[in-house]
Formats: sequence, C-alpha cells, structure tokens
Amino acid sequence: MTKLSVFIVEDDPMVLEVNKGFLSKINDFVCIGEASTAKDAYEKILQLKPDLILLDMFLPDFSGMDLFLRLRNERIPSDIIMITAARDAPTVQEAVRLGAFDYLIKPFRFERFHRALQDYIRYSKQQPVNGLYGQQEIDSMLGLKEEEASLPKGLNEMTMKQIVEGLQAVDSAVTSEQLAQNVGMARVTVRKYLDFLAHKEKVVIELKYGTVGRPTKYYSLK
Repeated sequence: MTKLSVFIVEDDPMVLEVNKGFLSKINDFVCIGEASTAKDAYEKILQLKPDLILLDMFLPDFSGMDLFLRLRNERIPSDIIMITAARDAPTVQEAVRLGAFDYLIKPFRFERFHRALQDYIRYSKQQPVNGLYGQQEIDSMLGLKEEEASLPKGLNEMTMKQIVEGLQAVDSAVTSEQLAQNVGMARVTVRKYLDFLAHKEKVVIELKYGTVGRPTKYYSLK
C-alpha cells in the first residue's frame, strides 16, 4: 500500500515535534509538509494536496476553522483531523459540520492518536466498485453500525470492544495467543471472540504453515 500523505499545521514547535513523532510510529503515513501559520499552510496545501491534514485551531494569523472553510471552498480533496485545545460546543459542532474526520483534544495520548489514524486507514481503503457506492459501503464509510442482533450468549460488548481495539493497535496480523497477551485475557476467550468476528466477516484469517503440525491462524481486521 502506498503511504498516505500528511500535512501538519501547528504553531507550537514542541507540539509539532510530538505530532511528527507520533506519526512516524505508524508505517502507513508520511509527513510531506508542515506550517505554523494558516497563510503558509493554505499556500502549501493548495500545491501539495495531501491525503490528510492535522490541523490546529489556534494559529497566529487566522484560525484553523477559517483555514478549514477556505480549503473546503477550494474543494481541496484532503481530509482533516482537528488537533486542538478548543473544546467549546460551537467550535466542535462547526468542525463536525464542515466534515472533520476526527477531533482530538490536547493533550492526548498516543493511543488516541493511533486510533484516529487507524480509522483513517480503514476509511481510505473503502473504494467503491465501478466508481459507485452501495448503501452498505456508505454506511460503513460514515461509521454507522449495522442493525444486527445482539451478541450471542457468552459474549459481551465490553470484552468485544477490548478485542477490537487490540486488533486496531497492532500493525500486522496476530495470533490469538499474541492478542491475548496484548489485551490481558485468556487465549480461549480471545479465540472465541475472534471466531465470532470472522463469522461476521469483520476479521480476516490467514493460515501460515510451519515445518510440522497444523497451520497457525493469524487474525486482522477486515
């Protein structure tokens, strides 16, 4: 997979380095540019057209929200994740209305940053067949949950969430034993949830053969 290009707009040098450091830990992305002012960011983004923009709200010349709006008016095909200390309702709501892919409030941990970027990877892979989206693909792209029966007896939502987040946190397919160690659960429990997710076609199973014995199952989110 070709790496997704990222442009960072941040006026605080320390925060900029933190964001770049976080980004460097995720193999699927490459930072192609940065800017500390909205004007500089606007000019560079028009030229570079990155896949994703990490956008601060408080900039020295004009606000990140104004930059967001200008980019939308120019129909720049870049997605935007807000990374800011602004948490007032009007600002957050406006960012959502403009189409922010995610909204991270400073300070945040790497785990939350990683989750946002992993969600974006899955989103970017959802390409329509023959250039046309079906309703299911649109629902998935918008993050809407399928209307399906509750989990079967013996499975619960909290454990399922931990299993899914454990899969999201790794960069490659893992065995049930490896995932069990990562999430701190018994392997038999993890295996039961993974088999359910595979049955629902949410997880892909890859068989890897050794020199002797049965093949080992590796799991990854679809």
